[in-house]
Amino acid sequence: MTAVTDTLLNVLEHCDMVEIDGYHAFEFALDEDDNLHIECMDGRKALHWEFTPAQVQAATFDPTLQSWLVTNDTGEHRLVCLDAIGGDNEDDDHEDA
Repeated sequence: MTAVTDTLLNVLEHCDMVEIDGYHAFEFALDEDDNLHIECMDGRKALHWEFTPAQVQAATFDPTLQSWLVTNDTGEHRLVCLDAIGGDNEDDDHEDA
């Protein structure tokens, strides 16, 4: 759950994946000018969103939907920050006798 005092930038720094407008994207990054770029594939079509630092800073958190509303030149976009669940084949609890 996101705290009320968190900013979108802070949340992005600690998440593994984002969902934007219903699309899951593993590719998201800040460039050298701190513009946020999000990319994903919809079938064979590449989708791309870009947000300026001011747009990221102005994003608002919706506690009801647990998502961020961020606006750019193309309109409003709903952004959900997600943590990935990872695993390995190592069984830490199992010891060979």
